[in-house]
Amino acid sequence: MEETHSRKTGDQMLVRRLNTAVILDCLRLYAPLSRADISSRTGLNRSTVSSIIGDLIQSKLARETEFQKDKLGRPGLSLELSPQGACAIGVQVGVDFISVMLVDFVAQPIWRKRIAINPAIKQAVFVKRTGDLIQEALNHARKFHSRPLGIGIGLPGLVNLEQGELVFAPNLKWAHVPLRQQLADRFKVPVFIENDANASALGEYYFGCARQVKDFIFLTADVGLGAGIVLGGKLFRGKGGYAGEVGHMSFDPNGELCGCGRRGCWESLVSPRNVVRNIQAALATRADGALLDLVKGNRDKITFDIVLQAANSNDPLALNALQNVAQWLGIGIANLINAFNPELVVLGGALARASHVLTPIIESTVKENALRQPQETLKITVSAFGSEGCVVGAAAIVLDEILRYPFP
Repeated sequence: MEETHSRKTGDQMLVRRLNTAVILDCLRLYAPLSRADISSRTGLNRSTVSSIIGDLIQSKLARETEFQKDKLGRPGLSLELSPQGACAIGVQVGVDFISVMLVDFVAQPIWRKRIAINPAIKQAVFVKRTGDLIQEALNHARKFHSRPLGIGIGLPGLVNLEQGELVFAPNLKWAHVPLRQQLADRFKVPVFIENDANASALGEYYFGCARQVKDFIFLTADVGLGAGIVLGGKLFRGKGGYAGEVGHMSFDPNGELCGCGRRGCWESLVSPRNVVRNIQAALATRADGALLDLVKGNRDKITFDIVLQAANSNDPLALNALQNVAQWLGIGIANLINAFNPELVVLGGALARASHVLTPIIESTVKENALRQPQETLKITVSAFGSEGCVVGAAAIVLDEILRYPFP
C-alpha cells in the first residue's frame, strides 16, 4: 500500500509539473492572458489553472497586470511571465570574439559584455576566458537578486547535444571539445550547448520576429554561414543533429578552398571574412579610396564593419563587394525556399548589420530564382536582435528548457 501511495503521489507531482510547463509556455507565447484565456487555450480546468498560477505568482515566475474586460464586459486580471522571476546566461563563441549576456525571464538583457579574442590562442585559454565572462554575468545576477537558471552556449560548428560536445568547428579549428562538461564542472548549474544558427532561430521563435511562425529559416553569417531551420514549430536537426550547415553546400566544385576542406562552398562566396580577404587583395594595387582612408592605408586593419562604413560612403569597391555577396545570398536563399517553402527568412549576424545594402538585392534575386508559388507567402526580414541573435538565443535555450521542464 505504501508503495502504491508513493507512486500515486509521484504521478500527481509529474502531472502538475507538466501542466505547469503547459501554462508557462502559453504565457510565453500569448500573454497577457486571463485565467479563463489560459484555461481555454490549454484545455486545463479553471481550478487547476488557478492553483498553478497561484504557485507561479508566489515563486515570482508570473505576475498579474492591469485589469482587462472579459467577453461579458466584466473586469479581470491579466497574467504574464514575471521578468524578475529568474535569469539566464547566453554565450556566443565566435572565431575572434566571445559575447556573454545576462537576460531576465522574458529574455530582456540585464547585462552584456563582448571581448575580442586572438584566434591563435590555445583552446584551453579560450575556454577559460569564456568561463571568466560567465562568472562576471553570475556576479551581476547576484546584484539583481535574480536566480540563474543555467548557461546556454551558441557555437559555430557541429554540436552533439547528447554528449554536450562541439564535434567539429572548421573556422575555430576545434574538434571533439566537451564544452558542456568543462563549464558545468566549474559553475555547478545546467549548461546547454547548441549550434549558433539553431540558437538564433530558437531565440527568434520564442522571443523575436518569428513568434508563432511555424516554418522559417534563420540565416546567419559571421566568419562562416549557417542556418537554423524551423519546420512545423520544431527545430529541424536531421538524423545526427547536424542539419543546417547550408554554408557548406557546394556552389562551385572548382572554387575556393573552404575551411571544411572542400571547394566552392556557399560560405566561401558570402562570408564576411571572405569579403574582407577579397577586398584586401583588390586593394593591393591601389593607393587611394574610402576604404584605405578609413584604415589610414593599412589593408590589414580592414574589417567587415569598415567595408560597411565605406559602402555607406558610396565607395565603389565596397558597394560592388556587398552587391556580389547579396546576389549569391539571393541564389542560395532561393534554393532554400524551393526546398523548404518557409513563411519567413530571417537574416542575422553580419547579414543583419548589412541588411540595408543586402536585402533589396537579395529580394530581387530571390524573385528571379525561386519558384513563384513558395514566394507568395514569403517574407524576408532582419533579426529582432540585430547581430546579437545568437547570444540572446543561447539564453533562450535555457529559458525554454526550464519552461518545458519547470523545477518542482
